[in-house]
Amino acid sequence: MRIIAAMDIINGECVRLNQGNYDTRKTYTSTPLEMAKRFEDNGITHLHLVDLLGAKSNKIQIAHLIEEIKNKTHLIIDFGGGIRTEEDLVIAFESGAQQVTVGSIALTDPQRFISWLDKYGRDRVILGADCKNRRIMTHGWLTETNKDVLEYLNEYQKHGLLYSIVTDISKDGMLQGPSFSLYKEILAQNTIQLIASGGIRSVKDLKRLRNMGCEGAIIGKAIYENNITLKELKELW
Repeated sequence: MRIIAAMDIINGECVRLNQGNYDTRKTYTSTPLEMAKRFEDNGITHLHLVDLLGAKSNKIQIAHLIEEIKNKTHLIIDFGGGIRTEEDLVIAFESGAQQVTVGSIALTDPQRFISWLDKYGRDRVILGADCKNRRIMTHGWLTETNKDVLEYLNEYQKHGLLYSIVTDISKDGMLQGPSFSLYKEILAQNTIQLIASGGIRSVKDLKRLRNMGCEGAIIGKAIYENNITLKELKELW
């Protein structure tokens, strides 16, 4: 199972939110590049970089940070936040992202998302399936839909989707444990490579996700608040 460090950005700063609520944001003193280098120095190889303002504004805002981190580290970057047009998708790739996570467009314009899978590769375009009470949420987690997450994943599996990051928003940033039951249900019903996100609080959680069959796990607040140390991750993974 891949360990993926999360980095959420607002106004060029590393932040964490509780349950996607922008009013709860906590800002950390390290710059994005400093944090990225710290991850790399401790054996982390993958970074999930999220443009939170881009997610709200429908336009990529931090292409310069993708480029800076790409040029000054060897981290494999998965970028998400504000990818609504093919132009922004190309900007993200050309700035140095090896993978891009797409959320809102996959719900509002499925044919466009499928065309991106076909054109840019199923190993490079990830479905961001963000949900609350099993319902898909879009546009920076601010818009609720009536689409069930399992139904959603099953639909895209038919179109050859390879990777999906599934985030239970109610768990995100709360350090209360991930949605094991939801992930178990997903893994039992389809063959998508599942990346767990939201609520991971301990190495024990990571081991359980690995044993369940998750392809990856995204860790955010647990690292920033030292619930899981980078030293622990380096020793175990």
